[in-house]
Amino acid sequence: MTIEIQPALSPHLVVDDAPAAIDFYIKAFGATEIGRVPRPDGKLIHAALQINGAMIMLNDDFPEASGGKSMTPPALGGTPVTIHLTVTDVDQKFQQALDAGATVVMPLDDQFWGDRYGMVRDPFGHQWSLGQPVREVSYDEIQRAMSQA
Repeated sequence: MTIEIQPALSPHLVVDDAPAAIDFYIKAFGATEIGRVPRPDGKLIHAALQINGAMIMLNDDFPEASGGKSMTPPALGGTPVTIHLTVTDVDQKFQQALDAGATVVMPLDDQFWGDRYGMVRDPFGHQWSLGQPVREVSYDEIQRAMSQA
């Protein structure tokens, strides 16, 4: 058997309560669960989802594997990373995430760079942006808009 490797870049999220996170991502972002690997105590050492055509991996927090420190966004005081989804129905997808339990970080609005865009935080502390291109904008136009801000 030969395993074919495809180049990829996949976020790997650490959460408290990975089964609940999987349920949330299914409701909020239409994720499809690919699989999960639980320990005997039920904590997930690995799970894989597909969201918007991309692989997302996640696992429960295991401080014992990180020098005794929790690695979840709440334990770290937040996250510097935003996971971005480009979608064709951003108003509906943004509301779907809110209905599933996300909170608004940045309200959905038309942005100077040409996207209708907003940001949410999921119940596990991870930040997601959702955007839909609505008009073509050149880099020169973006630069002019930034210099006027």
